Amino acid sequence: MRIDIEDLHVAYAGRTVVSGARLIAAEGEITGLVGPNGSGKSTLLRTVYRHLRPVAGRVLLAGGDIRELSPARSARHVAALPQERGGDFELTVREVVAMGRTPYKRAFAGDNATDRDVVARALTDVGMAEAAGRHFTALSGGERQRVLLARAFAQEPDVLVLDEPTNHLDVRHQVELLALLRAQRRTTLVSLHDLNAATSVCDRLHVLHSGTVVASGPPREVITPELMADVFGVRAAVVDHPLTGDPLIAFDHRAPAGRPAAPALEAGTAG
Repeated sequence: MRIDIEDLHVAYAGRTVVSGARLIAAEGEITGLVGPNGSGKSTLLRTVYRHLRPVAGRVLLAGGDIRELSPARSARHVAALPQERGGDFELTVREVVAMGRTPYKRAFAGDNATDRDVVARALTDVGMAEAAGRHFTALSGGERQRVLLARAFAQEPDVLVLDEPTNHLDVRHQVELLALLRAQRRTTLVSLHDLNAATSVCDRLHVLHSGTVVASGPPREVITPELMADVFGVRAAVVDHPLTGDPLIAFDHRAPAGRPAAPALEAGTAG
């Protein structure tokens, strides 16, 4: 399923955080949101998974306003991994992941064979099958992150919305997670701080700055030295990765470009 965000305006705590955002997450593609801290990435994602209601504009799922769906029906289509991970669950890992099956159940219904198979597969996908019987509270931060991602997979959604999914993961598990996302070819909208990870895994990038989408397109077209200076305030070169051929951003740590300027780039079209 495709996500279309049309002229989205979102306010949070009395302040406009996203202003006039237009972008697309195409079916089967990984679409990345990048930008400095405070640029509106998380707020935009919260609107997609219905944690926030927009002041104006719409989020469309396969052409229909997502807010017109019931919460249960919406949860069958869209699964989210937010930055706020929730409290400590007094549950086993398997029980936490099984929570992802809730949209498919009647109240108080137990797990059936399909549920158990889906949960087992999700745990295997994130490399946590052997921890299924452990308590969630006994896990490290990175292990918890993978379990919560498995819970999102267990929803069997058409769309994944992931806010900084590589947080707390070591390098190996970051690489494995990004490879898993690419292999699934599920419509995915993801925010990433690591720009090199974003250029490697994403089919399309949308760059946010001060709540506005200032550039959109394939990573090789979007990530330029000029954008790195204007939006992120750093001096950088963009070269080919020696192993993959993906765009690789090399930062000049000795001569930073200075503070980011106000948005000066023409907003990219999300077509």
